[in-house]
Amino acid sequence: MPYAIPGPGGRGWLLRLVIAFSFAQGAVSMARPAVSYRALALGADERAVGVIAGVYALLPLFAAVPLGRRTDHGRCAPLLPLGVVLISGGCALSGMAGSLGAMAAWSGVMGLGHLCFVIGAQSIVARQSAPDEQDRNFGHFTIGASLGQLVGPIAAGALIGADMGRTSALALLVSAAVGAVSLTSLWRIEHVRQTPAGRQRDGRVDGRVPVLGILRARGVPAGIFISLAVLSATDILTAYLPVVGEHRGIAPATVGLLLSLRAASTIACRLVMTPMIRLLGRTALLTGSCLLGGVLCAGMALPVPVWGLALMLAALGFCLGVGQPLSMTTVVQAAPPAARSTALALRLTGNRLGQTAAPAAGGLIAGTAGATAPFAMLSGLLLLAATLGARTKHP
Repeated sequence: MPYAIPGPGGRGWLLRLVIAFSFAQGAVSMARPAVSYRALALGADERAVGVIAGVYALLPLFAAVPLGRRTDHGRCAPLLPLGVVLISGGCALSGMAGSLGAMAAWSGVMGLGHLCFVIGAQSIVARQSAPDEQDRNFGHFTIGASLGQLVGPIAAGALIGADMGRTSALALLVSAAVGAVSLTSLWRIEHVRQTPAGRQRDGRVDGRVPVLGILRARGVPAGIFISLAVLSATDILTAYLPVVGEHRGIAPATVGLLLSLRAASTIACRLVMTPMIRLLGRTALLTGSCLLGGVLCAGMALPVPVWGLALMLAALGFCLGVGQPLSMTTVVQAAPPAARSTALALRLTGNRLGQTAAPAAGGLIAGTAGATAPFAMLSGLLLLAATLGARTKHP
């Protein structure tokens, strides 16, 4: 039975993983606004954009726990190239799709690929990091996501022009090529050895922990919900800022820059994560960031000028940067040792549930109350996450 241990070369595996994640996430972050613009070019309204954005998370919603179970009792690395192939294939086929139904289907394939990559990568970080390194290593790992979220929207905005149908298709094809580049960094990331059957040196043992047993572990449900709220906020921003831009006359290139500003601020947050934890403590940092993020999301619904949106997105990106790495550490350290990959998969299931429900709900709200109304919904989610964070004792 394989188990993962730190291998030679220090944290070179982590650097390669961050590079690969940057390209994979860059492809997704480039494709998602391009999907919204292509859907608009094909005649979609706000509701249809919300449904397509929700389908991105539908397949992963059912696949996360089985993949986590497999990863708990096997290697993680094979999920990474599989994820890249699905991401690139979903991007390319979305660019060639000629109907909203086909776009929704290939968006789901893209989401399944992203899930495969993230489950494998997060499990590698959890296994190969000592407990006192997990905050730092998960923070560095999520910098890869933020780098992709920084560059992807800028690239999409630069490619998408007045001929929205043709240029959005081009952006999706380019995003497929960007995702494929991550394959060049997927070598010697997971270090494994064979150990006697039935026991592993990192303390994990064979046998399945029931899902309810994982969810009853103190800290796991709160970590899952906080992650859901934070990712839903990021997802709604990515899917609906183009719609808001269309309503307010903001050019796609400017929308791309605004989304990338949010991602840059998230990177800055994660670079100073360890000092902030030492200064404030996990509970105060997580609660305060969700609370301020909720206030800022509510402010996004106001008719502010572009420079006002830029300031709010910069502050919001910094707040949202806290939730993902700290929720990973919380879930990993609270879960039973034999089920950490499954616990991370449950966290991702919560994420995908939010990614399915939030855009769909956002589409219904936007169709009724206007394109900025979904941001008020996000504000409520983040304020509830702040309440749970304040009541949870973090490991």
